[in-house]
Amino acid sequence: MNDSSASVVGARKDAEVISVVGLAHATSHFFQLVLPPLFPWLMQDFSLSFTAAGMLMTVFFVVSGVGQAIAGFFVDRFGARPALLAGLGMLAAAAVVLGLAQDYPTLLLAAAIAGSGNAVFHPADYTLLNRLVSAKRLGHAFSAHGLTGTLGWAAAPVLMVGVAGPFGWRAAAFVAAGIAVLALVVLAQHKGIGPGPAHGAGDPAADAAGPPAGAFAFLVSRNVWMCFVFFLMWTFAFSALQNFSPAVLSNMYGLSLSWAATAVTAYMLGNAVGTVGGGFLVNGASPDRAIAFGLFAAALIAVLLATGQAPAAGVLPLMALMGLGAGLAGPSRDMLVRRSAVSGAGAASFGRIYGFVYSGLDTGLALSPILFGYFMDAGRFPEVMVGVAVFQALAILAAWRVGQGAAERGRFGTKEQ
Repeated sequence: MNDSSASVVGARKDAEVISVVGLAHATSHFFQLVLPPLFPWLMQDFSLSFTAAGMLMTVFFVVSGVGQAIAGFFVDRFGARPALLAGLGMLAAAAVVLGLAQDYPTLLLAAAIAGSGNAVFHPADYTLLNRLVSAKRLGHAFSAHGLTGTLGWAAAPVLMVGVAGPFGWRAAAFVAAGIAVLALVVLAQHKGIGPGPAHGAGDPAADAAGPPAGAFAFLVSRNVWMCFVFFLMWTFAFSALQNFSPAVLSNMYGLSLSWAATAVTAYMLGNAVGTVGGGFLVNGASPDRAIAFGLFAAALIAVLLATGQAPAAGVLPLMALMGLGAGLAGPSRDMLVRRSAVSGAGAASFGRIYGFVYSGLDTGLALSPILFGYFMDAGRFPEVMVGVAVFQALAILAAWRVGQGAAERGRFGTKEQ
C-alpha cells in the first residue's frame, strides 16, 4: 500500500471512530436533558414540588460524577468499547424504568441508573479518540465530540416535549429508550472501534515515560487536580447560564420569558460554531492560551450583561458571542488534559485520568444550582452574571497553571509530582 492509499485508509478509520464516538456522546448528552422537559407532567402526576423534581437531576449528576471517576478504571482494565456498550444499555434501561414508574422512588431509581450509564462516556470516548485517531486530526476529533454533545442537548427538549404533549410523558420515555437502543446497535456493529495503539508520537501525553507506579498514582499529579478544578469552574459558569439566564435576562432587561429562554438557544448555537472553529486552534496554539482567549471574551460579555446597560435588542447576539468564546475554548480544554495531565501517567491511564478530571463537570452541574439559586431567590440577578464571569476567570487561571506545569516539565525534563 502506497502512502496515498494509507492516508485515505487512515482518514476513513479516523472518520469512523469520530462518528461512532460522536453518536455515543450525543446520546449521553441527550439523556442529561430527558427528565427536565418532562417535569411539568411528572410534577402533576406524582404531586412533586420543584425541590423534589430537582432532586432527580441531583441524583443523576451525583451518581454520574462518582461513577465517572470509577468508570475510568473499568475503561483502562476492560476497554472503552465494552464500557460504552454497557453505558448505552443502562441509559436504555433507565428510560424503560422511567416509562414504567408508578411512584417517586422509582423515578429516583431511573435517575440513578441513567447517571450510572452517563458516567462511562467521557473516559471511554476520550480513550478511543486518543488511542485511535491520528494526532493530526485530534483537534477536529475533540471539536466533533463537543459538537455532538451540544446537538444531543439541543435535541432532547424538543423531542421530549414534542412526544409528551400529544402522547404523554411515558411515551416520551420509551422513545428515549429507543434512541439509546439504536445507538447501542450502531456501536455493536462497529467491532473495529476497540483497543488500539496510542497515536501521536512526539506528543507529551503519548510519550509519557512508562506506566504509572500504581492505579492511583495519577492522583499525586498537581496538573490532574488543576484540570479537575478547571472543569469544575468551567461548569459552574455554564450551569448558571443554562439554568438561570432566562430568568436573569427577563428581570434585568424586561424580556418576555419565551424570548429570554431563546438566549440559551443563542448561546448553544454560538457554542456549536465556536466548537467547530476551536478544532483549528488546537494545533496552532498552546491549549491554555486558546482557552484564555475564548473564556476571557466570554467573561467580558458576562460582565457587560451584568451591568444591565446592554441594549435589550443586543442580549441575544451577546449571548451567542459568549457561547462562541466558550466554544472556541472547548477542543483546547480536551487537548489540555491530553498534553498536560496525562503526561505524568502515560497513555495506559487515559480512562482513569479523563474519568477523574471530567467528574469535575458533574460536580459543577450538581453544585452550581445551589450557589446560584441563592442569588436567584434573593433577587440578585446581576450577581449571577458576575458569578459567571468570575468562574470563567478562575477557569482561565486553572488552565494557565496547567500550561505552566507542562512548560516546566518540557524545559527541565522532569516528571511532575
